[in-house]
Amino acid sequence: MGYEHSDRQLNYAPFMSYIIEGYNPISVFRYFEDISRIPRSSSDEKAISDFLVEFAKQHNLEYYQDEIYNVIIKKAGSMSAKNAPAIILQGHIDMVCEKNNDTIHDFDKDSLKLRVIDGKLMATGTTLGADNGAAVAIMLALLDDDSIIHPPLECIFTVQEETGLSGAININVSNISGRTMINLDSEEEGVATVSCAGGMRARFYKDIIWENGGEFGLKISVRGLNGGHSGMDIDKENANANKLMGRVLYALYEQVDMQIASFNGGSKDNAIPREADAEVLFINQEELDMAIEIVNCEATDIISEFSSVEENLSIDTENISVKRAMDKATTSDIIKCIYLAPNGVKNRNVKAGGFTVCSINMGVVKTDEKKLAITFAPRSSIASLQSQTKKELKLLSELFGFEFQVDSEYPGWSYAEKSKIHTVFKECYKGQYGKQLQIEAIHAGLECGLFCEKLEGLDAIAVGPTIVGCHTPQEYLDLASCERFYKLLVSVLERLAK
Repeated sequence: MGYEHSDRQLNYAPFMSYIIEGYNPISVFRYFEDISRIPRSSSDEKAISDFLVEFAKQHNLEYYQDEIYNVIIKKAGSMSAKNAPAIILQGHIDMVCEKNNDTIHDFDKDSLKLRVIDGKLMATGTTLGADNGAAVAIMLALLDDDSIIHPPLECIFTVQEETGLSGAININVSNISGRTMINLDSEEEGVATVSCAGGMRARFYKDIIWENGGEFGLKISVRGLNGGHSGMDIDKENANANKLMGRVLYALYEQVDMQIASFNGGSKDNAIPREADAEVLFINQEELDMAIEIVNCEATDIISEFSSVEENLSIDTENISVKRAMDKATTSDIIKCIYLAPNGVKNRNVKAGGFTVCSINMGVVKTDEKKLAITFAPRSSIASLQSQTKKELKLLSELFGFEFQVDSEYPGWSYAEKSKIHTVFKECYKGQYGKQLQIEAIHAGLECGLFCEKLEGLDAIAVGPTIVGCHTPQEYLDLASCERFYKLLVSVLERLAK
């Protein structure tokens, strides 16, 4: 079956055979292989959305598809559970598209090349998209199986989760009756997520006044940092390349006459930047030589300070000539702003073992022809603290003449002291495994908070099978874990049908 997808010629065709064998229910894995042949990068979900609509039509199920390609599919409850309260199942249909440098793959057109090694499903040289394709396959399998005892099901498939939760932000849920939601975007079997942080993107923009360059230039490079997820890894105290560069530039600013020619660091606001580069112009050779000594001295201190966590950190210099440089006033504002900007963990919950409550990541600094832009990713599970962070950033931007913008705001998801769905999952997990289900709060974003805002009184939990290496070409889905998780989910639905 082919699917309309812009005006492009897509490079996928029906599978002649399937590669996943020996795991049940086989329908889960068949559907995962089916959707793996359909391109589904964020903001390019029409084909996979149309696939879901076609599935609903073929199974005579009620469905809704909106203008940005969110899809809702409803299935009536089993005979004995027709009048039971509806249960919402939810996941996102987009995936992060990353590949190895030596991999030839067009995510706009090509099918994923799947393989199974030692019970692990992975793609060849690319991300697998089990985040959150596993949820899509599981929901389709449930909708396709009439032998399962279950309450009415309302399956919500959202778009653009990976780029700001836009699908969940914009979806109309006026036709949703359920007030219990099982989000399927958690990635560790045996662990249920019950709370998460809210987030936003804060952006600073500074107009650049350019002046002529010169031959006494220096390129400064920060390399070898660990980086990591700006939420899940922010508490590890890993160094931020942009902040280190800001520190080095301020040390120069204090002691020599200098102008910035460029500053570029990081590529994604939700990743702790691993690398940064800056080009700086000095008035003569003497000042340049002094600058190299200052950088080396500052580098020695920084490397010593971070030696316990950043074993491969390096700060290097290279003599260059620069064609143009920012005027001194612009240089001064940029250096001071970056040097003073907040970064890292801001608040912890001491009673909860030091759990991160509020943080900020200076993810990207970028210089173009007209502006220098700084992008921050603040997170907090307490709305008032997030509001304070926004105020701090706005004031900082004003002090140094930056334009300030905020977008992609989404709420946190607060922990519920009393929750029926938590209790049911704990009891079913204990019955299946003979051990306790682990409950956790995470300092990262899930769509649950948005749905809790839209659906008053919503009782939610986030669960899923084991997926390792998400957002990287090393991503894999543990097939046995997926099989066990599906069995657990079916037992939960049967319990909720009573």
